[in-house]
Amino acid sequence: MSLFPGIANASALIVGASRGIGLGFVRRLLQEPALKMLFVTYRRPDSAAALLALADQFPRRLHCLPMDITDEAQIATAIAKIQTTTQRLHLVINCVGFLHDGAQQPEKSLRQIQAEPLLRYFQVNSVGAILLAKLLLPLLNHSERSRFATLSAKIGSIEDNRLGGWYGYRASKAALNMLLKTAAIEYRRKSPQTLVVMLHPGTTDTQLSQPFQRNLPPEQLFSVERTVEQLIEVLQNLEATDSGAFFSWDGSRLPW
Repeated sequence: MSLFPGIANASALIVGASRGIGLGFVRRLLQEPALKMLFVTYRRPDSAAALLALADQFPRRLHCLPMDITDEAQIATAIAKIQTTTQRLHLVINCVGFLHDGAQQPEKSLRQIQAEPLLRYFQVNSVGAILLAKLLLPLLNHSERSRFATLSAKIGSIEDNRLGGWYGYRASKAALNMLLKTAAIEYRRKSPQTLVVMLHPGTTDTQLSQPFQRNLPPEQLFSVERTVEQLIEVLQNLEATDSGAFFSWDGSRLPW
């Protein structure tokens, strides 16, 4: 089953494609015969070697664009470059997400809350995604079906929060869900052929999850390839009434 049924020359954009799930989507989408152009973004060339090597293999189909999702001017510049090549995108997947780095770790208690790290979670996980939804509207608004998907996380479900902790990550993902749920309502009026969805990929064996895999049963840790295939199946099965929904990797709807 194709991701682009009835579309002969499809175009797609993967945001945050230098590694992990984003890079997995790039490799998988390059196997789609109907996909004519695949635009991908990366933040730093020193961490995008595998992606840039792929671009050398597919110079006519794969177009790499530098972009920091926390900088609206950079987002606008990248989208303007896409518009010099095409006026239509049929699929956008935002794979950017931040959980930890050497200096910042998820908070386990209130005493660890600090304003600046908290704001960083929101800047990367929430604000960047809604800026994409704002600036990509002209490219998604056309007569053919299009989809705008963002990787969220089940941990952003307020109803499902039973363990506490991880304040910034939880809250930023909950904010992401609200922002895109709201955007989906506006898209329904302004770009009725576009479906906007949030996707929980499950725990995937990537750099983001590696510090937290120790006590996880093996069957609950997915390879990147498995995660990508599962999420593609969800995207393939979307109906018009699904816009604005929050889906898990198995296609089930998650509570807000």
